[in-house]
Amino acid sequence: MSALPAVTVEVLDGVADIVMCRGARGNAIDLDLARGLRDAARACLEENVRAVLLRGEGRSFCVGGDLREFSALRGAALKDHLMEVTDALHGALRIFARMDAPLVAQVQGAVAGAGVGLAAAADLTVAADDATFVLAYTGIGYSPDAGVTWSLPRLVGPKRALELLLTNRRISAREAADMGLVTSVVAAERLPEEARRVATALTLGATRALGATRRLVSAALSGDLDPHLDREARSLAETAASPEGVEGVAAFLGKRPPRFSFPHPTE
Repeated sequence: MSALPAVTVEVLDGVADIVMCRGARGNAIDLDLARGLRDAARACLEENVRAVLLRGEGRSFCVGGDLREFSALRGAALKDHLMEVTDALHGALRIFARMDAPLVAQVQGAVAGAGVGLAAAADLTVAADDATFVLAYTGIGYSPDAGVTWSLPRLVGPKRALELLLTNRRISAREAADMGLVTSVVAAERLPEEARRVATALTLGATRALGATRRLVSAALSGDLDPHLDREARSLAETAASPEGVEGVAAFLGKRPPRFSFPHPTE
């Protein structure tokens, strides 16, 4: 009898629904789950995906790394294992960052360590009002992974990021929203409906333009103005000349809703 998958992905009406399936363990990230996320991210490039919804089954979105798995190893074996886990997890994050389809995270319950990294990596993060966030890494003697030291300072500022990383203070969904870590907060019972609504709405957009926009915003946070203006100019010219750009202008001039149903290039 085969084991159940740690991660599933299903594409329906342009939304890739990625589910972390270790709910009984708080969706703790072991090697199988990390590899599952990378495989799911790759599937998003292969399919005609216009938005991605990332969620975790059970009470918690993701409690971070699987410390039970890690604690069974020592020395070089632990180092090698963690390199495998982070290689797979970071591979997923790299794919999510470069794809055109926007990424929406549906976040509930406990969000810790690498779970915060996944929530921070999303373009739009919809949180239940019962969600709590804690970095936790330094509390167990680890340094961060999952892009946390890159994404968190950009979202909440370096001083606040260091406070959260060094003190491991737990924050509520409301405080996370006030800081800029979370996009919106909804009642827990409304979370699945609202996150799905957000993802579905994005499928109606110009996917290529959405992808170009998310990459431009990312580049702007670490680059100089002059080369960034050149990137904007090239991107504008490319998206305007694309089928989506032509349709968008035609719809505007024709005073009708645009029909962005064109396949978009994958990598």
